[in-house]
Amino acid sequence: MENKFSEQISALRVENNLTRSQLAQKLGVSVRLISYWENGKRECDFDMLIKIANLFSVSIDYLLGRKEY
Repeated sequence: MENKFSEQISALRVENNLTRSQLAQKLGVSVRLISYWENGKRECDFDMLIKIANLFSVSIDYLLGRKEY
């Protein structure tokens, strides 16, 4: 099964009308790291995955493309 994290985080950011800079600030990371995630160049650690899921009120399975919300 393919990991769809990059697609999901990008879509959630856009759906929530957030710039990469705003999302980076909310998560306490660099804009460059957000860009890497969205372009599939890097993946986040488990703690950050939980933080992102909580921020967008979605499941970790959703972030990874395993199921709908």
